[in-house]
Amino acid sequence: MSRIGRMHIDIPAGVTVSYDNGEVRVKGPKGELSRTIVDKNIQVEISGSVVNVTRSAETKETKSKHGLYRQLIANMVKGVVEPYTRTLLIAGVGYKASVSGGKLIMNIGFSHPVEYTAPAGITLACPDATTVTVTGIDKELVGQTAANIRAKKPVEPYHGYGLRYNDEVVLRKEGKTAGK
Repeated sequence: MSRIGRMHIDIPAGVTVSYDNGEVRVKGPKGELSRTIVDKNIQVEISGSVVNVTRSAETKETKSKHGLYRQLIANMVKGVVEPYTRTLLIAGVGYKASVSGGKLIMNIGFSHPVEYTAPAGITLACPDATTVTVTGIDKELVGQTAANIRAKKPVEPYHGYGLRYNDEVVLRKEGKTAGK
């Protein structure tokens, strides 16, 4: 058995989980999420305040998806109670960001400001000019949105200019050295 797949998921108070026709729906105080389970050999059993994910076949493909679906459902349950947050830092001379009208506007070294519109369900905020916070209840969407923003100007290894995650470690390279 999968070590992650056989673990149960506790449903907190105020959250409802339903499973119907291969679709898991999780509704909580922060919103509602749903996910379709494609593999017919994966079953979701809801009993009281506990969700268990089981499999009926021992094929390699089903075994690999067993833990995956369990963790995706656990992320949905956690997200509708407490939203996920990803923080990006901006480093560079004159680099800054601001949010206006639901759009993130970044000055990151190009001849023009770069605009990014957040997808539905994502909230963008700038606590200060060099920090961008991405918040939402869907962990996958929060991570992908943060990655899309970071891709506008990835950090370069010589000076460290660009966008990076707050927990990302940037390995700095030594620049050219003058001859003797």
